[in-house]
Amino acid sequence: MTLETPQPPPRLRLRGITKRYPGVIANEAVDLDVGVGEIHALLGENGAGKSTLMKIVYGVTRPDGGHIEWEGSRVSIASPAEARRLGIGMVFQHFALFETLTVAENIALAMDDPPKPSALAARIREVSEKYGLPVDPDRLTHSMSVGERQRVEIVRCLLQSPRLLIMDEPTSVLTPQAVLTLFETLRRLAAEGMSILYISHKLDEIRTLCDRATVLRGGRRSGSAIPREESNESLARLMIGGELQACQLTPRTPGEVELELTHLSLPTRDPFGTALDDLNLRVRRAEIVGIAGVSGNGQKELLAALSGETPSPHSGMVRIGGQSAGLLDPAQRRALGFGFVPEERLGRGAVPAMSLAQNALLTGARAGMVRGGLIRQSRMAEFAQQTIAAFKVKCSGDAALAGSLSGGNLQKFIVGRETRLNPKVLVVAQPTWGVDVGAAQLIRQALIDLRDQGVALLVISEELDELFMICDRIAVIAQGRLSPPMATGTLTVEQVGVLMAGSAHAPEAADVAA
Repeated sequence: MTLETPQPPPRLRLRGITKRYPGVIANEAVDLDVGVGEIHALLGENGAGKSTLMKIVYGVTRPDGGHIEWEGSRVSIASPAEARRLGIGMVFQHFALFETLTVAENIALAMDDPPKPSALAARIREVSEKYGLPVDPDRLTHSMSVGERQRVEIVRCLLQSPRLLIMDEPTSVLTPQAVLTLFETLRRLAAEGMSILYISHKLDEIRTLCDRATVLRGGRRSGSAIPREESNESLARLMIGGELQACQLTPRTPGEVELELTHLSLPTRDPFGTALDDLNLRVRRAEIVGIAGVSGNGQKELLAALSGETPSPHSGMVRIGGQSAGLLDPAQRRALGFGFVPEERLGRGAVPAMSLAQNALLTGARAGMVRGGLIRQSRMAEFAQQTIAAFKVKCSGDAALAGSLSGGNLQKFIVGRETRLNPKVLVVAQPTWGVDVGAAQLIRQALIDLRDQGVALLVISEELDELFMICDRIAVIAQGRLSPPMATGTLTVEQVGVLMAGSAHAPEAADVAA
């Protein structure tokens, strides 16, 4: 008779985890097991309770019920420092970086016993290059794009050599090439025995990377799956409890030019920034033009030039509705019918400590929320309530603080706010960053509906599939230069990838695009 080798306990086991907030049950009796060396996906719609559950594991939040077992022993994780001592690391969806500090200084703050600055800088370079996520330890955080900040968060966590790595939307702002590199790293880490809890709304990633998946719906565990045995559609059904509606993009004849860039060149004061070099672009009514590109190639500078945060050298370099706008400030541009969704939700798209109604007022004062210099509280609340209903924002109401919403729900509110202000021109950056599949389709269809109503839209996104899904034409920004927009139907992902990899005007890139 042969004796069976006893199986080791799961690295992490959750039993009956429950967390309640006033008016909301974030988690209700959730069970979850993660094995040694396993890459385990956590799926669910925005507001399903995924981030709350992970914050409980990482010690940020205390559960109201249930218990946690770590490597076979019951534990109580009272703080992130205690979680790190156990061997748990977490990469958050919303960054926790101080703008005025360098990369190395930010990473040192998160370490319980940081080495000397010179040794830490060398270690950051070593780890970031090893894992294909290059970051400069001496660079100031405020000068970095969202994608570059995401790299810092991942590297900061990997420096701790965790035994369980929790990743909340880690690829939301990474390029396809960087995603592939990260996946290679995660597989290698799992092969070495690290357990990984992976939260993502990108179902292709889940199916490619993860061994098992647990699905949450409404704070409860609603099912489990082997991702590689599922389709995107079947996983979506598990998440949303129904069929996913596809976007409807029908051909339209574009109208007059509403947004125009003419020989726009801008130096950068940031030593790590990207200067804009002779950008030319026209966006017409009833048209969506997409801009693809690797993060850090001038998107941040272009958005600032479009929004009015950075004035142009000459007024005519930016024209909105036929009027020279290069020297106008953001409020003056909004008066011309300009709408804007920035890539950073918290801090730029919305003020975390203000209610949703107050955040509606920030950009919607001209939509009847102010009369005679006085704020109309009822109109402000009504606008917020209508936006919440139209975009299915999960929250406690218009008085909910923006900072209390999940990332995806806040994104739905910001996009809803801007689209409902009836802009003539709408510039949107990363429209579905960190948003679940159902909400992403809702946002994309809202942008298509605006286009069909005659609005001119410019969408800057690192999601190539998204650009191909909703755009009439696509251009590529690389090294601060912009390729001529080309009809989406004449392009392939590979051609766009070639343009993204080098200068947008390089002969070889132009030949491939042609």
